[in-house]
Amino acid sequence: MRNLRATTLALAVTALVSQTACLADTYQAGVNKTQPSKVKTYFQQHEGVRKATIGAGVGTATGAVAGLVSGKGLLRGAAIGAGTGATVGAVGASQTMKRHPVVKDTLQGGLTAAGLTWSASKGRGTGKNIAKGAAVGTALGLGVGLLKDKLR
Repeated sequence: MRNLRATTLALAVTALVSQTACLADTYQAGVNKTQPSKVKTYFQQHEGVRKATIGAGVGTATGAVAGLVSGKGLLRGAAIGAGTGATVGAVGASQTMKRHPVVKDTLQGGLTAAGLTWSASKGRGTGKNIAKGAAVGTALGLGVGLLKDKLR
């Protein structure tokens, strides 16, 4: 008798739930207006912050790899890379630099190379190595900037 009651109750609950689900599908109406999240609208309105954030993410990964490969430390490289990437992103979003694309590419190349050299450098002569890396990066950035500007 107990088994019969449990089975009957289970069937009744199942029937009730399925009826409710059908009614919910049948009578659901109205306009569903979704609004974008506040984070999405913030990044749409603030291009400089968005580019700096993306640059920091890319710089973190690149700096971590450089620090790990050089043996100087993963966390140290990631921190240096994040700062460098955010700076490069902010330079890319600058209104002044948008009017001077060759200077922007030169500056971005120099900053990127300086950050990468700094995260990979060890011990003595670090400033000298960073300066050499920045010089090479600036030259590469200038070359890329001139090629992009002249090929338009």
